[in-house]
Amino acid sequence: MKLFYADHFVLPLPQGHRFPMEKYSRLRERLAASGRFGPGDFVVPDAASDDEILHAHDDAYLRRVVAGTLDAAEQRRIGFPWSAQMVERSRRSAGATLAACRAALIEGCAANLAGGTHHAHRDFGSGFCVFNDAAVAALTMRAEARVRRVAIIDCDVHQGDGTAAILAGEPDVFTFSIHGAKNFPFRKAQSDLDIELPDATADESYLDALRRGLDAVFEHISPELVIYLAGADPYHDDRLGRLALSIDGLGARDALVLAECAVRQIPVAVAMAGGYARQIDDTVTIHTNTVLAASRLAAR
Repeated sequence: MKLFYADHFVLPLPQGHRFPMEKYSRLRERLAASGRFGPGDFVVPDAASDDEILHAHDDAYLRRVVAGTLDAAEQRRIGFPWSAQMVERSRRSAGATLAACRAALIEGCAANLAGGTHHAHRDFGSGFCVFNDAAVAALTMRAEARVRRVAIIDCDVHQGDGTAAILAGEPDVFTFSIHGAKNFPFRKAQSDLDIELPDATADESYLDALRRGLDAVFEHISPELVIYLAGADPYHDDRLGRLALSIDGLGARDALVLAECAVRQIPVAVAMAGGYARQIDDTVTIHTNTVLAASRLAAR
């Protein structure tokens, strides 16, 4: 199973910034030490090209990002100060989900060890998201005629508002988001299917809702590819989460999503999405468990 990483393209952040950038390198180190993967399984992706990004984003927005002419309000909305490294990392992160989709169509499953930047809209970035990797990947796979029908299953604790907005006019791309009702973004978009959960939702209630959601997804569309955003932030000790899942519950979530894809023989590209646990090691453990679960699927 191929794992695409770009953690060595470091985005410089101010001291005390709340985004846990080091989780990505820790995740790769944990997976390398797991004994499950060989050196050849870890791959540096190509950067997403302008043409690929423009399937999902406006040309004027892309040019402002690349040229460093985002104004102060746009940078605040993204949550990162502009830098050339930010541009390169954002391109590589989108490129990693593209590469994971291409690999999954051949091997059944692959993962981006970052990604899940689902708050980026067509003409602006938001919530630590510059380019929307899932939307870029879904639309590029269709443009390349690799697949026609794609489902995006977003299990981050925050709604995938950018993904929903960008893909609203795409009947062959189904967007499903299960998220906290009272969490960011406070002005929600409309996915093809949204399940909003109350604060403190725990394992059993979450999994029941997810089962219903997955049934609805696969009743509506027969995807040729699933892009799975496996956010670690529904965890009970996540600083930005507000839900109450345990690490075991998040593992059961991954197993449920992946099993529903496996039984239908649908290739899956996995992206990590958010994770802001008070102890960064908890976030790394959750992401590691997701990738290991996906590798077991790929080995079938």
